Order: sequence, then structure tokens, then C-alpha cells
Amino acid sequence: MTTTPLSVNQIKLVSSGILACWMVVYAYLIYDFASFNWQIALADSLINNGVLAICCIILSNMLGYYQPKNEKMLSLLLLTSVLTVIVVYVTKYSLNYLFINQLAYQSFLDSSLPFRAIVVFLCLSWCGIANVLWYRLEEQSETQGRLLAAQNLAKEAELNKLRHQLQPHFLFNSLNSVYALTIVNPTEAGTMITKLAAFLRGTLKRDDEVWVNVAEEMEYIQLYLDIEKVRFSHRLTLDVEIEEETLGLCLPGTLLQPIVENAIKFGLYNTSAAITITIRVKIEKNVLVICVANPYDPEMKASKGTGFGLSAIRRRLYLLFADSNLLQTETQNNNLYITTLKIPQKDDKNNTN
Repeated sequence: MTTTPLSVNQIKLVSSGILACWMVVYAYLIYDFASFNWQIALADSLINNGVLAICCIILSNMLGYYQPKNEKMLSLLLLTSVLTVIVVYVTKYSLNYLFINQLAYQSFLDSSLPFRAIVVFLCLSWCGIANVLWYRLEEQSETQGRLLAAQNLAKEAELNKLRHQLQPHFLFNSLNSVYALTIVNPTEAGTMITKLAAFLRGTLKRDDEVWVNVAEEMEYIQLYLDIEKVRFSHRLTLDVEIEEETLGLCLPGTLLQPIVENAIKFGLYNTSAAITITIRVKIEKNVLVICVANPYDPEMKASKGTGFGLSAIRRRLYLLFADSNLLQTETQNNNLYITTLKIPQKDDKNNTN
């Protein structure tokens, strides 16, 4: 909806003040320099500037519905000229009617018409240009607002797409494991189905734009790890260390689970031996740092962990923080693959959005 300048109280007050001052100055000039009495001077000022003010309001409202393009600014000048003629002649005939017996004033009025026309034209032109700038700035602001809204919707859609691409990957693996357990160990299969249902129920309650604290996320991760321990039994050992001061810090929900899943996948799938997955949560210079380490076989190409999971997380972090270096990976000589996740924190709420 178009907002006219005069609908803004501050502009309305300033414009009214300028008009009142100009009316006083205008009347004084006629009284002092043209040597007419105050009755004539005030009447001339009120009628001339009153009609001018009305035409300015009309011009402002017209420009609110029709914006001349750059190549059609001539139409604005034409409209201003027409309104100038209207102001001059309405003023002339009104004042002639009021002071029909004042021959000296009528002579002054006729001789001053060119000067009055110039003043009125300049005032209307200034009003027209000011209104064009106002409406174009308003249009630009609305366009930028729509563009920002579209970008936010696109960002949200991509975040949801990434989430929905990651979850089926875990679900399919878990269902395959449940199928295998139903054959060799039905009791464990029942336990895993119960935990899987609880995990997926928690997942559905989360949203990519909802931030959770470390304590909540680690409870979610622990439920996921319980499912994985059912799958891999004694082969999977966990070493989790969380600094107490990090429990209240925040991170995007469900961001850590794909990293832990990646560590288990590339740690266990390439060997039949037992392995240990290490998770460390700490804070460094107001940045939440989470390190997940898993052993890997350097002879196996898949062990480098360059699949969809990590690339999707990098993309999600970039969408949230506009920083492509918040997820880093490295390998150590003792065949250890380390994934490091960094989440900047705000000073006031320990949160970034």
C-alpha cells in the first residue's frame, strides 16, 4: 500500500509550519513593499498560498498512483505547468472579486502575475520532485524487502531440503539393521525399534531454525548412540567428554548427529575390530568447539569421509553463518580422522541467528 508523505505526522507538521511561515512572509512583503493594507496583504497571502497548498496535495496524491518514468519526466513538468496556471488564475479571479473596487491593487495583481507564476511553478516543481523521490525510495525499500523475504524463503527451503536428505540416509541404515536383528536377535531388534521411534519422534519436533543448548543436543545424540550400540554391540565404544561451562551454549538442532553418524560409518564399516569414537565439547574464545574423532583405514578411499553428509553440513553452516570454515577435517599419523565443528556464540545470549 502506497504511503503518502503527508500521512507521516512529522512531515505534516513540518510542512504546515513552513506554509504558515511563508504565508506570514508573503503577506509582509505585500504590506511593506507594495504598500497595501493588512487586509489586502493577508487575503492575497491566504488565497494564493492556500490554493497552492491544495494543488501540492493533489500533486502528491496523483504521484502516489502514477510514477512517471525517467523518459517521461516531461509529463511531470506538464502537470506542474497546468497546476501553475490553475493556481494563478484561481488566485487572480478570487482576489479581483474580493477587491473589485481596489483599482490600484488590481493593477498590481495583473503586473505581478508572471512573478507569481514563476514562484508557484518552482514550488510545485520542488513538491513534485520531492514526492517522486519519496515514492521511488518507498518502492525501492519494498522491492528490497520482497527480495530479502524471497532470499530467506529460499534459504529456509534449502535448509529443510538438506535436513530431509540427511534423515532418510540414517533411517534406511537403521531399518536394515533392524531387519538383520530380527533374524539373529529379536529381543535386540525390539529394543532398537523402540529407541528408533523415540529418536525419530524427537527429530520431528525439531526445526532447522530452532537453536538448542548443548545439554539438549547431547541428550539427542545419546539416544542416537544408543541405537548405534544396539546395531554394533561390543564393536562400538564411546568416549564423550563435555566441559560443564558449555552445557548452556547453543547450536543449531540436529547438526551434530550427521557428524557422529559419519564417524561411526567410516570407523566401523571398514573393519571388523572394535573401535572407539571420541567426542569432545569445549569453548574457545566464545566459540563452541565440538571435535569428533574416529579411526580410519588410509587404504580405504571411503574412509576420507567426503560423502554427502559433511558437504551438506558445510552448506547448512554457510547458510546460517555465511562462513565456509566452520567445519574442518584432518587426519593424524595414528590413523585418526578428526572432524571439528565450530559454532560462534553471542556475548549476550550465547546464541547466533
